[in-house]
Amino acid sequence: MNIEAAIELFRLTVTQAILLVAPILVTAMAVGLVVSLVQAVTSIQEQTLAFVPKLLAVGVVMLVSASWFMRTLMEFTISMVQRFPEVTR
Repeated sequence: MNIEAAIELFRLTVTQAILLVAPILVTAMAVGLVVSLVQAVTSIQEQTLAFVPKLLAVGVVMLVSASWFMRTLMEFTISMVQRFPEVTR
């Protein structure tokens, strides 16, 4: 395997990882921001109050987008397996 092929595989893998993690991270950040605003307005500074809504929201996002996650991972894996013979030359 030459260095260009290794860099291309690494770039594709990192891009795919970012694409898959983005909905979960955006959801957690948005819920965290809303909870922080509510805590600031109501002067309630309970640490567990921020954890439970984030946990529930991330769980819902993972359940709703599970088929998309799997489809995207399967397509990526198939493309990597198909690309394997040309990379190993």
